[in-house]
Amino acid sequence: MATFFGGLAIAGLSILVGLGAFAAIWQNGSRGMSRILLALLIDAIVLAYPAYLGLQYRKLPPIHDITTDPIDPPRFDALARLRAGEGANSAVYAGLYSAEQQRIAYPELATVELEMPVQRAYEVTLALINKRKWLVIDERAPQLPRRIGRIEAVARTPIMGFREDVSIRVTPDGEDSRVDIRSSSRYFESDLGSNAARVTKLIEDINSAAEAANAKPAVKKPQVPVKAPAKTVKK
Repeated sequence: MATFFGGLAIAGLSILVGLGAFAAIWQNGSRGMSRILLALLIDAIVLAYPAYLGLQYRKLPPIHDITTDPIDPPRFDALARLRAGEGANSAVYAGLYSAEQQRIAYPELATVELEMPVQRAYEVTLALINKRKWLVIDERAPQLPRRIGRIEAVARTPIMGFREDVSIRVTPDGEDSRVDIRSSSRYFESDLGSNAARVTKLIEDINSAAEAANAKPAVKKPQVPVKAPAKTVKK
């Protein structure tokens, strides 16, 4: 973080120096205008992402724990020990205040209901986790008697690479299944929308993968032709 903010300070200082040089060249008619403009463009690109984060910080609620089931969110079991360090957010769900803020900001987040058996839903979800190359810490397939599947993994934010922990619970619902997701930042009180974006995209991909799996026709085994009985020739 110190390197990041240090880079921002240097970029800001560079813009101020560039503006001063731009004014001097404009008045004196000296050469170097194209280089100054290029430097200002690079500085603007460097500062664009932090400016976007600043807007997100002002617009979004200061929460870091997002789940499709605020009443009974998926637990962090294997991940709990990784969140026990100094400065880390608790493995315990953030609570009713966070749930209410989530409901206002992200009302579309809800349990994924799939028309497929729980084992198949678990396999589809785990395949998507592996495709994303998240670090899987624990995976437990649905087993009797309760047949609840669990996946715990670590994801990273795209640019800064901050660790965000994910817990997924797959439960049976008769012959169908339900998938609940929880994504929580390991550090910082505000996630700037990263966890909600991750959960939303995963929900979309689970639904798409489930639809594709259900749409696949059953593979029929080729029928072996039945041989006709040999004719008996009477002598």
